[in-house]
Amino acid sequence: MNALPPSIADHSDEDLLALYADGVPDGPWLRVNFVTTLDGSASAGGRTADLGGDDDLRVFDLLRRTADVVLVAAGTVRDEEYGPMVLHDADVDWRRAHGMPDHPVFAIVTGSAGLDPSSRVFTEAPVRPIVLTSASGAASERGRALAEVADVVACGDDSVDVTAVVRALGDRGLERIHCEGGPSFFGALIAADLVDELTLTVDPTLEGGEGPRIATAPSGSSAAAGLRRMRPAHVLLGADGVLLTRYVRA
Repeated sequence: MNALPPSIADHSDEDLLALYADGVPDGPWLRVNFVTTLDGSASAGGRTADLGGDDDLRVFDLLRRTADVVLVAAGTVRDEEYGPMVLHDADVDWRRAHGMPDHPVFAIVTGSAGLDPSSRVFTEAPVRPIVLTSASGAASERGRALAEVADVVACGDDSVDVTAVVRALGDRGLERIHCEGGPSFFGALIAADLVDELTLTVDPTLEGGEGPRIATAPSGSSAAAGLRRMRPAHVLLGADGVLLTRYVRA
C-alpha cells in the first residue's frame, strides 16, 4: 500500500498555523527552519533558493508571521542576500489582529561584527535590528558603526556564546525565536541543547556535490556528546514530491 502524507494543498493558512502551533507552550521556544536535499545538502550551488519550491516558501512566510524575532547568522545573511525583515501585508494584518507588532525583530549573529551598516538590512528595516556579537566585536570600529543602525549586544568575550544570545533575546521579551541558519550556528545551538523544534523541508533531489549539512560542529569544537532526540509532529506533501516535516523536542 502506497500511503502518502496529507497534501499541503488541502490546508488553509489557518490550518497550517494551527499545525505548527500544536504543542508549543507559552514562554520561550526556539524553532529552527531548514531545507535539505535527499542526500543531505543544505544548499544547491551554495544557496537554498532552488530548493523547496513554493510550498516551502509558503510555510517559511507563515513561520515568520508568528515569530517575535527572526534569528540568522551573518554568513547566511550575506550568502542568501537578505534584505530588511519586512513581512507581506497579509502577515502584518494577522499580527495586528493578534496583538503583535507589525514585523518581527531581525537579529543577526556575528562574532566579529562583520556587517555593512549601509546594507538595506539596516537602512530599510521597519524595526531596529539587533546585532549579537562578542564583546571584542562590539568594541571594534565595525561594532561602533553598527551601533548607529542597530542595537549591538555583546554575548561572550572573544566569541559568541549561543546561550547568551537566547538569553539576551528573552530579556527583551523576544521569546518566540525563529532561526533560519546557518549550519555552523545551528550546530552550536544543538551543542548547547537549545533547539526546541526543527521544521525541515526535504527537497526530492540529489545534489551530489560539496554542499554542507544543515548542521556542522562549531569551529574548534569536538563533536557534541549524545543525540538530541526529537519527536515527529507532522509531515505534509508538497508539489513535486517536496516533504514538509516538523519535529519537536521529545
